Amino acid sequence: MVTGYQPHAAGRRLIVPVVCPSEVDSTPLPVSLATALGFPFAPGRSAEVFIDGDLELRFAAQPTKGPQVPHLRDELYFVASGTGRYRVQDQVTTVASGDVLFAAAHVPHGFEDISEDFTVWVLFYGPEK
Repeated sequence: MVTGYQPHAAGRRLIVPVVCPSEVDSTPLPVSLATALGFPFAPGRSAEVFIDGDLELRFAAQPTKGPQVPHLRDELYFVASGTGRYRVQDQVTTVASGDVLFAAAHVPHGFEDISEDFTVWVLFYGPEK
């Protein structure tokens, strides 16, 4: 039975619904794509999954199409499902499920021509630059 969102202290918080509350320093339960698709989030926005210090994992179903506001931290995208095109400045690459994408802090980037089932795991890491 899902207990709801479980905040954690000491700079670490687990945002995903969990079956059993856990200690601050324990490993959170795995999060499936099916579970992530049920997370609450606004269109074009991502949902927080896990935050630990300067590591932040998010999930986006149908992320913002077109240019995004450049972020203050480096980020990785893991394409979980679907296809699309990923633009970094003027370079465009076709992407699909299983691909890993990098966006350096302050660099314009975004997704174009994404399929209806396009989803990504988003990993922000390191200090703001």
